[in-house]
Amino acid sequence: MSITREVRLADGRVLRAHDSGEDASASLALVWHHGSPQTGAPLDPVAAAAAARGIRLVSYARPGYGGSTPNPGRDVASAADDVIAIADALGIGRFASMGASGGGPHALAGAARHPDRVTGVAVLAGIAPYTEAFDWYAGMQAPGGLRAARRGREARARFTETDEFDPEQFLPVDVAALEGRWASLGADASRAGAQGPEGLIDDDVAFASPWGFALAEVAAPVLLVQGEGDRVVPRRHASWMLAQLPKASLWMRLDDGHVSVLDTVPDAMDWLLARAG
Repeated sequence: MSITREVRLADGRVLRAHDSGEDASASLALVWHHGSPQTGAPLDPVAAAAAARGIRLVSYARPGYGGSTPNPGRDVASAADDVIAIADALGIGRFASMGASGGGPHALAGAARHPDRVTGVAVLAGIAPYTEAFDWYAGMQAPGGLRAARRGREARARFTETDEFDPEQFLPVDVAALEGRWASLGADASRAGAQGPEGLIDDDVAFASPWGFALAEVAAPVLLVQGEGDRVVPRRHASWMLAQLPKASLWMRLDDGHVSVLDTVPDAMDWLLARAG
């Protein structure tokens, strides 16, 4: 059971956060950065894995999602200060970060901007910064939203008017995961979509624009977890980030896609626990 908190920022915005609760015996505080789109509410498998390990789990809705004030024009780096504001409001000093899919870049942002607070980062199926060092779109089943985002927020918003979900983005193992152990993820994505497109538009524009920090600035240890068959965020994104991050490891999952790779969440939590000292 998590406690929902609304954290008011100095600029007047509000962020909706979810906290499993302060516990003096907690082995680690972990901030979960949700995918795109999600509401920021804790997902059942993530909450269960954290509880089994005595981890205090905090998640939050990025601006434009799940009750958090929109912040059009935000870059990826802006998440760093947002998360510090939440941690301060909850009385949390040092913490680890974990991000899935669109949450991956935002998890890295905190480690780049606040190295004194973030002990380690796990990125599962996370997108890389836009680069022309390789074909950034190659292997994406449905890159239309990100292509539009490269042209700016207005173009990305227009794309939303005609966009249709392509089920071929998901492998059979992804579909099985969404129908079973990760059903809460699918249900939450549907809730986020019903709340409107603003958060997803701003996410895509942020991903396809300069992030506001360089991967080389991330001094904390980083675990990259990638499905070999991912058709949403292709494997090349992970291998390129591996070469850019100073202290990174890569777990390549040969049989996984974009959703099924999340089954590594418990193991990734163990990896972060081992580096939390």
